Amino acid sequence: MHAVIAAESGYNPKAVSPAGAIGLMQVMPATAADYGVDSTEELFDPRVNIDTGSRHLKRLLRKYSNIRQAVMAYNAGEGALDSNLGLVPYDETRRYTIQVINNYWVSKGKKPLNLRELGLTGKKGRIRL
Repeated sequence: MHAVIAAESGYNPKAVSPAGAIGLMQVMPATAADYGVDSTEELFDPRVNIDTGSRHLKRLLRKYSNIRQAVMAYNAGEGALDSNLGLVPYDETRRYTIQVINNYWVSKGKKPLNLRELGLTGKKGRIRL
């Protein structure tokens, strides 16, 4: 959860994205409604936001075969992932996914992923996930 919060809001409970995502875990109001949270104001409450975001992420982890896909779906939406055969074509989502994974590894005392060493960068440094 910390890896997602760090990437999503930098621990700012009042964060609002240009797309309208709210709070620590940058939960979209429509997604929150799926989990019984009908007020956008409630999403500014860290407890409500983390509960809602973690329930959503848990559902994505059950739905997809790996953490990478669940994190991509959390950022870009399930439709983007499902319609592109399990990969999201957005560079922003690719960068976000690497950031979350690296946040997690660093929190566990590991070194961050080196995309070049792993062969995950293509021409002009574009991330291939």
